[in-house]
Amino acid sequence: MRILSVEEKPLHEWWYLNAAPRGGSRPERLPLLCGWVDALPEDLDAVIALSDLQGMAPHALQDGAAALLGEVLADELAMMGEAGDLPPASRTGIILAGDLFSNATADERGASGDVRSVWTAFTRNFRWVVGVAGNHDTFGRGLELERFFRQPGRELLDGGVVAPDGLSVGGVSYIIGRPDKLNRREQSAQLERIETVLLQEPEVLVLHEGPDAPGLRGNPIIREAVEPWSRLLVVCGHCHWDVPFVTLPSGTQVLNVDARAVILRRAGAK
Repeated sequence: MRILSVEEKPLHEWWYLNAAPRGGSRPERLPLLCGWVDALPEDLDAVIALSDLQGMAPHALQDGAAALLGEVLADELAMMGEAGDLPPASRTGIILAGDLFSNATADERGASGDVRSVWTAFTRNFRWVVGVAGNHDTFGRGLELERFFRQPGRELLDGGVVAPDGLSVGGVSYIIGRPDKLNRREQSAQLERIETVLLQEPEVLVLHEGPDAPGLRGNPIIREAVEPWSRLLVVCGHCHWDVPFVTLPSGTQVLNVDARAVILRRAGAK
């Protein structure tokens, strides 16, 4: 699956509250962008990739009560499919690249917490959900994470590869950092997992912390790891880019979905 283009004009936008850098919260807009790919598996009409949904928004199905932004997006994207504005959710896969939590008042920057409700909302609505954990995501305590991902239709990746509908997707959770902090690994351990996945030659590699690119923030060590894989699409978040999509000089493609959603559709589809 190779991306041919990503349109600049959003198909739709959602207002939400996000934590401000100096305290309090501020309103922001999350865009839904349309991208076009050369091919998708026969049973898929689209794949939607999202990351860094760290905010609260009014939920139309809950009398306007505030909910995690990811829960709102899961339900409203599905309703857009029912209305014919997007492909049907039953033929759409979801890729989550991590950091889906916000505190209830959206005023704590970098808050960490349980994101099972977001994964559940996407699983309830869409064909399948695969993704990784960011550095602020938790899934309960003890064996709760293992039990949660025993449920069909969702896969949390951390060094593995799956192939829903024949689309080969690998993923590594967390970020590089001090291993005594939440959801961080030493550089060598994280790179070893990434290399293990790359050797299985997935079409898509999902990371929370992704590579840098000319003029765009990211991890240069990760760029060095993925650059040799010229037919690879990397989906990542963590660092926001002004542009959603770049192709590295080697041919490796990088789709940055930090605080945005991108729907990938087969070129020529209506």
